[in-house]
Amino acid sequence: MRYLTIALAKGRLAKNALEIFENIGITCEEMKDEKTRKLIFTNEELKLRFFLAKPSDVPTYVEYGAADIGIVGKDTILEEGRRLYEVYDLKIGNCKMCVCGPKEAKEKLKHHELIRVASKYPNIAKDYFYNKKHQTVEIIKLNGSVELAPIVGLSEVIVDIVETGATLKENGLEVLEEVCPLSARVVVNEVSMKMENERITKLITNLRNYLENKEK
Repeated sequence: MRYLTIALAKGRLAKNALEIFENIGITCEEMKDEKTRKLIFTNEELKLRFFLAKPSDVPTYVEYGAADIGIVGKDTILEEGRRLYEVYDLKIGNCKMCVCGPKEAKEKLKHHELIRVASKYPNIAKDYFYNKKHQTVEIIKLNGSVELAPIVGLSEVIVDIVETGATLKENGLEVLEEVCPLSARVVVNEVSMKMENERITKLITNLRNYLENKEK
């Protein structure tokens, strides 16, 4: 039996995902050692391998088959636009992708004015404005604190992830439109889904049963 490889998005998401895995009997003790410099972690008994990757790289590893399964946020899946199967919503890391800005920018959105939009997620922003709103905008990609853009006049609005909205409020910004809900998803390589269908389906079923019973 070959190893099934699972790529986890680094950070809080990986930690939460590993906790869920433990509850369905999938453990990987090596990963708990925060000082380790290992890159790949193995559960020999279950023939599973895990590795941590930058969130934006997880869909790439999965598309190319370097990982059979990936756990990553919906925002990353949408932004990267890779060929893969999105098979299950883990319902963790819930938040929203929103168009945000000062209150007065609402009118510009309503009247479909030509505006500048700053975002770490240019593809999501483009899809929303061009394909859903049919509004022509100039999209500016930023890597850091996008909230700064409307404050210093770089853009009229931003497209960003909103959890509590506290940062927006502190900076005189607000949610103007909701783009889509976000949470952590399980994605699967297209070939792996065919070749290892039984094992992957069993894993997804166990995840689903555990999470649905937990909700009751």
